[in-house]
Amino acid sequence: MAAGFLQDLAGDRIDVLSAGSEPGDRLNPVGVEAMREEGIDIASNVPTLLTVDAVRESDVVITMGCGDACPIFPGKRYEDWQLDDPAGQRIDVVRRVREEIRGRVVALVGELVPAD
Repeated sequence: MAAGFLQDLAGDRIDVLSAGSEPGDRLNPVGVEAMREEGIDIASNVPTLLTVDAVRESDVVITMGCGDACPIFPGKRYEDWQLDDPAGQRIDVVRRVREEIRGRVVALVGELVPAD
């Protein structure tokens, strides 16, 4: 959901990569539905394994509880977003998580993208 919001809000001003330390075999269908409600289609996205190279090449790394499984490189900006896991949750819970993610992404875009 975070990558979907970031891509939607920042467009081509930020390169977005979404990956996980233990990715599932498919996206959470309730998360896909919650994002579709916002006009953002993430249905074709595929869960991807987070690699050392991906972290090395990134300027900002947002994690969601990967702990020691995420590579750490000095000088990178890291943020660990403590969020409820939407996996297996009802749509009302996923909507709440979606809104929290949206707020964090809006703030991040405000920090990373110069005002026009």
